[in-house]
Amino acid sequence: MESKPPLPPFTEETAAAKIRMAEDAWNLRDPGRVAMVYTEDTRWRNRAEFPTGREDVRRFLERKWARELDYRLIKELWAYTGNRIAVRFAYEWHDDSGQWYRSYGNENWEFNEQGSMRLRFASINDLPIKESERKFFWPIGRRPDDHPGLSDLGL
Repeated sequence: MESKPPLPPFTEETAAAKIRMAEDAWNLRDPGRVAMVYTEDTRWRNRAEFPTGREDVRRFLERKWARELDYRLIKELWAYTGNRIAVRFAYEWHDDSGQWYRSYGNENWEFNEQGSMRLRFASINDLPIKESERKFFWPIGRRPDDHPGLSDLGL
């Protein structure tokens, strides 16, 4: 099985690096690429959906990014221990009618010894916002290093 560093047990530095790698991958919105960081038998809870297995995750992400347009995500470390990381996040997107949202959430992640995620439990709330209330303005793709994080933005 391929190794996906950084590997557990996590330190504050390696947990933060793992989170930034996940944020960067999700901001590229490539379901096939993102799905490859999860174990073949990964289990998720994402709102009311429960994808099981890498292929289920890939299909889930295809549906997600077809619906959540101009998606931009910021993740931040909340806690870590051993092979687990807790993350808080926010992302902005709009639907096909042009309504903007900021989605807030928390994720709990568990990794195998090779650094692939086997469990992902996400709780997410969507807040309708006006376009003038947006805070995430970088071009689609990776968030620039100098762009403020969640705490810096007061989120």
